[in-house]
Amino acid sequence: MGQLEKLEELKNLLKIDQKKKEISEIETSMQEPDFWLDESKSNPASKKLKNLKDEIKEFEDLYEIAQIANEEELAALQSEIEKLEFLTLFSGKYDEHNAIINFYAGAGGDDAQDWTEMLLTMYLKYAQESDYDANVIAESRGGEAGIKSATVEIKGIYAYGRLKGENGVHRLVRQSPFNAKALRQTSFALVQVLPEVEAESEVAINPGDLRVDVYRSGGHGGQSVNTTDSAIRITHLPTGIVVTCQNERSQLQNKEMAMKVLRSRLAQLMIEQHKERVDELKGDFSAPEWGNQIRSYVLHPYKLVKDHRTDFESTNPQTVLNGGLEGFIEAELKAVSSKQ
Repeated sequence: MGQLEKLEELKNLLKIDQKKKEISEIETSMQEPDFWLDESKSNPASKKLKNLKDEIKEFEDLYEIAQIANEEELAALQSEIEKLEFLTLFSGKYDEHNAIINFYAGAGGDDAQDWTEMLLTMYLKYAQESDYDANVIAESRGGEAGIKSATVEIKGIYAYGRLKGENGVHRLVRQSPFNAKALRQTSFALVQVLPEVEAESEVAINPGDLRVDVYRSGGHGGQSVNTTDSAIRITHLPTGIVVTCQNERSQLQNKEMAMKVLRSRLAQLMIEQHKERVDELKGDFSAPEWGNQIRSYVLHPYKLVKDHRTDFESTNPQTVLNGGLEGFIEAELKAVSSKQ
């Protein structure tokens, strides 16, 4: 298949005409007098409009060049076409959304908590390498080292689509830095990836189903964070889901962020249970399960990072821990796509 034929096929796979229609609909809604009064609707719409325009421009610029290019020039466009082909892997409902990642240390004390913080750092570095914005919105530190749990918000086009395959248990094998004899230690941490749902209309929550608790923040965060009752804990009573936020400066900001995380947790639950409405989830909630690990990071007695779902591996763990996750992410996305 020639490059022009590939681009014609990509036009359909990327739903370019449908996305142009979406752009027109968003621009029309922006002309309404009260559109900008509700930020929960206007901000997501503005972001979606920009993302759609960027994607269409990228396709149309490439298509225009391909129409006038000679064979040699067409061959040089292969890598750019492959980038567009990669976008066809993002077909899920929330793939274009930002991502929220929860981290939980497994059993094992300091080693597990240190490993959980290493994973947190790895994803923060991945976000930086991918030109995504990342923000730690909640963190519970360990007694001596590492973290017991943390929540990170990663903002950028297809952030959730790229990272959703990272969901699961991650296993580390190394010589323990917390053992005087440097014995080999195996540690586990759970990574839970959620789509960030900003628009209240996407996941409707009954206020009567919520219990909101206010408490004093602890840990790092500056003077005002540590001396005011600004931290928020929200419990969704029908499912038992609990979310907290304490890293923002005000109680209102913490509540808004906690509600965003709650909508994301409920959206993920609806995806997993094939439900259409939040009220259908009553009594069905279960906490993230540990189960089998999706990936192993071996630092001793040899060096290897291996994904147990795709068999993709790297013999350079340090590069991976410094955010070099693209190979693992692409392999998982392609594996899921081929099964579909």
